[in-house]
Amino acid sequence: MASFGQFCPVAVACEIFAERWTPIILRELLSGSHRFNEIHRCIPLISRPLLVRRLRDLEAAGVVRSTVPQKGKPREYHLTESGREFRAAIDALGSWGQRWTVRVQRDNLDSGLLMWNIRRRVALDRLPERRVVVCFEFHGIPAGRSMLKKSWLILERSGCDVCLSDPGQEVDVYVAADLASMTRVWLGDLPFAEAVREKKVRVTGSPALVREFPAWLLLSHFAAVPRLPEQRRVA
Repeated sequence: MASFGQFCPVAVACEIFAERWTPIILRELLSGSHRFNEIHRCIPLISRPLLVRRLRDLEAAGVVRSTVPQKGKPREYHLTESGREFRAAIDALGSWGQRWTVRVQRDNLDSGLLMWNIRRRVALDRLPERRVVVCFEFHGIPAGRSMLKKSWLILERSGCDVCLSDPGQEVDVYVAADLASMTRVWLGDLPFAEAVREKKVRVTGSPALVREFPAWLLLSHFAAVPRLPEQRRVA
């Protein structure tokens, strides 16, 4: 980005923050992604060379530091004190977007991003003591869009993971969902129980786990942001 040629702190900060993709990269770092492939997984439309360049720019600006934890391990990227201070800006942007925009649109749907976000926002303390395997199958994927139709969520109290191919383990809970509706549930625009009543989401499997399943989902970090009634109606 060319300089704005101004000493104003807003202008100078924007020269670092307002580059295309940079706020999304910061979102990922603040959400706990530290390895290059983890960051890229949630920003698939950015080219890998451009992501490399943006991370280098952020490192040069003192916002990010990169390290190789152990020999043979992938490089990791962590926010510095200055980078962590961007959290307030990212939270403000997310809250504004939640309150004032229509986010669930055909061109914004992404089943892979949805699954990765679900994986990061599971109430681990509410899970059973044993491992639980949840199979998600999405329908209503826009024509002409190539994206994940089926994936598996491996839930354990020690952590969660997403498998893009059959993990070869017995499935405890099956979730068949319209992609747009499940995205609206995730964003807090549609209550889970209402999506089930409308048959937009169907959960089957072990009866006890099916009952508990909705309580495991903490939903989006921005799901609780108050929205005006008219925004809720059009979302």
